Amino acid sequence: MPVPPSFTPEKRQELADKLDSAFTYLHEKRGFNGTVLVSKYDRVIYKGAFGYEDFPSKDTLTTESVFQLASVSKQFTAMAIMILKEQGKLSYDDSVQQYIPDFPYEGITIRQLLNHRAGLSEYTYFSDALWPDRDIPITNDDVLGLMKEHQPQPYYQPNTHYDYSNTGYFLLASIVRRASGMPFAVFLQEYIFEPADMEDTYTFSDSLLTQTEKLAFGHTSRNRRRRPDYLDFVLGDKGVFSTVEDLYKWDQALYGEKLVTQETLKEAFTGSRTRKNITEDYGFGWRIKPIESGDTVVYHAGWWHGYNSYLWRNPKDHSALIMLSNVTNGILGYMDEVEQLLYPEEPLEVSGENKTAEETIGAQPQ
Repeated sequence: MPVPPSFTPEKRQELADKLDSAFTYLHEKRGFNGTVLVSKYDRVIYKGAFGYEDFPSKDTLTTESVFQLASVSKQFTAMAIMILKEQGKLSYDDSVQQYIPDFPYEGITIRQLLNHRAGLSEYTYFSDALWPDRDIPITNDDVLGLMKEHQPQPYYQPNTHYDYSNTGYFLLASIVRRASGMPFAVFLQEYIFEPADMEDTYTFSDSLLTQTEKLAFGHTSRNRRRRPDYLDFVLGDKGVFSTVEDLYKWDQALYGEKLVTQETLKEAFTGSRTRKNITEDYGFGWRIKPIESGDTVVYHAGWWHGYNSYLWRNPKDHSALIMLSNVTNGILGYMDEVEQLLYPEEPLEVSGENKTAEETIGAQPQ
């Protein structure tokens, strides 16, 4: 994307300095432990790493450190569905039963799963109640077995409400396996990660439990390492691991047609909610919202057992904010303020005076 004349090298450096100041402040005063990459006009403006991959060993983070993406994983699941749609192997309006014949809930389509409009109960809750031994990992097929045997009560009838659902996205991963004839992790690797040149991106597996190279271990807010959870083995709603460097490659791949056509991708960024007074919407694996500049951005945040993730994109100026953390301590609450630093030509003001990056972030409640 061409760089406008107003975004001079001096402006670029000024923005980089503000971002460094903001994330240094978040690290020193708010406990941010993680990595960040920020781009604008298809150029990396700033990247940095703060803190440790593992607190006991004091191994330091780099921008090549690998994190669990939590719910940011959903956009890869949605992309897998879009690829299969282009391949003619499924339709968005197909019923779940076309791929999982004994699925016990009628009237649910792939599109409703993508848009969080299926109304199904949350698998992370009913699995806690129904899975007999949490020392034994639970898989996608196991969760399907629980749904078939116990038929947990849905929250809503299909397509009557937007209700954010991890259940819907684990089901989409299960549909990908059946429609493609390939394990979900293998499909992602072959059709998404490799074409996008994402060399340090993969899904959770048994082998990950013994991996230490580049892996940023998840920690509690008190910097204690989290142990793997029996739910970690369920894929689709979470379970992708990546780096800020690879996520920037993903961001860039979405501007071309390496994965799907722009016509297909457009629907992922098209809202689906029917209420008129909402402040943000949801497409296929992406949240959609307007920002103060008047642009519409797409983004997703994630939290899962010691990890926070955030991926924000503005297609208007090809900017991106990518943040990965392996300490869950409320850092996502500051991302709105960091986003505002991407538009320094419209400086924030306090009592008529320009506000520094540290003041902007520091003014927010803990």
